[in-house]
Amino acid sequence: MSFAQLQTLALEPAGAHVLVVTLNRPEVMNAINTQMGRELLDVWTRLTVDPGEVRCAVLTGAGERAFCAGGDLKERDGMSDEAWRTQHELFERAAVALTECPIPVIAALNGTAYGGGLETALSCDFIYAVRGARFALSEVRLGIIPGGGGTQNLPRAVGERRAKELILTARPFTAEEGHQWGLFNRLCEPGKVLAEALETAGAIADNAPLSVRQAKKSIHYGLQMDFSTAYRFEIEAYNRLVTTEDRLEGVRAFNQKRKPVFRGR
Repeated sequence: MSFAQLQTLALEPAGAHVLVVTLNRPEVMNAINTQMGRELLDVWTRLTVDPGEVRCAVLTGAGERAFCAGGDLKERDGMSDEAWRTQHELFERAAVALTECPIPVIAALNGTAYGGGLETALSCDFIYAVRGARFALSEVRLGIIPGGGGTQNLPRAVGERRAKELILTARPFTAEEGHQWGLFNRLCEPGKVLAEALETAGAIADNAPLSVRQAKKSIHYGLQMDFSTAYRFEIEAYNRLVTTEDRLEGVRAFNQKRKPVFRGR
């Protein structure tokens, strides 16, 4: 993928089919400013429109202190109502683009994630977190509420009652608590979270890319339907794969006892 000079993100390939997207403002704990919102929207949109050879992405933060401290409150200090709403519209579009990105995105939380930082992670497909880090949706302490999907994604991950407790108290919680509640798929030792996320991303990228995208779509949208409708949706997603070259290659490779070579077509 070709991007203009990025100011707040760093993009780096990890092998032939995995892209590492790094929130790159470590001097402010990778806080999200307007420019980062623009760049995140651009990245997720491009991965949707034309992923090229990318089959999986890993989202992480620069440095060891934080994944993301949330919205940049220094930039927001004194911001007019109109400017605030304009900025948040940008953040909303970036959140939707991430949520609907057909390429699987793994969040690798290398440190603290607060507010919009945690919401960004919650919009990814699943999350690995470093042991000892702390997390919170603390917006009610600022006179707002989570507006990046937090009031929707957190209860879907940990249940309504626990989500209400965490959001209404703004109480921080630990990586260990998040893992116990099912919010985080895996806890990693310091310095290991990106490597472990990349190992999983590589396993995903080895599979048939069209199949991975259809399976992700079926899970994501199926959970918003009743079971019967969701199952019909699943079958439609399944049938789209029957005529693909990758389906033929997968069966052929199995019978020839070799690793398949998938081409995404």
